[in-house]
Amino acid sequence: MDTQEFKLRDEHVALCDLLKLSGIADSSGQGKHMIANGDVTVDGRPESRKTAKIRANQTVRCLGQTIRIVAGS
Repeated sequence: MDTQEFKLRDEHVALCDLLKLSGIADSSGQGKHMIANGDVTVDGRPESRKTAKIRANQTVRCLGQTIRIVAGS
């Protein structure tokens, strides 16, 4: 399973944008489709809110990839 860190620029990032910015999805629209299909979990729980606010210290998993969210500088 691939794990990557994503450093926040602000206080939070929308889940669909995170999938795009991390390279899992080619676009926010594709990210929204993955979320709607139930392919995404946040902290081990299925997440169906496309624009859920993802904050530091959360973990997002999608299609066998893991993203650990860290606070920006």
